[in-house]
Amino acid sequence: MSRGKPNKRYTPEFKKLVVETMQQEKLSYRETARQFEISDHHRLQDWERIYLIEGPEGFAIERRGRESKGRPPKQLPKQVEEDLLAEVQRLRAENDYLKNLQALVLEEERRQHKKRW
Repeated sequence: MSRGKPNKRYTPEFKKLVVETMQQEKLSYRETARQFEISDHHRLQDWERIYLIEGPEGFAIERRGRESKGRPPKQLPKQVEEDLLAEVQRLRAENDYLKNLQALVLEEERRQHKKRW
């Protein structure tokens, strides 16, 4: 049995030819792999599935690497962005107020403590 090249990349046209030949001549995956010198007959199962689900156009889609898991949109709508910026400003102001209040309370406690001694 001849072996294909490792990590060989096949063109969409070649994949289409292989799948269509396999279907027309009613060849098995192993027979087709042997005929077209493809090292792994399981690859043909994937090609056939893509061909049946998406058609020949499905071979043009790059499928290597991990699939994206729904990243958030890169640009927020203008109104949402403005609302978020306003909320950040409000929270920063609130934080500053509470820090100042805490400092005043601590200062008052220190004064009370000094008066007792």
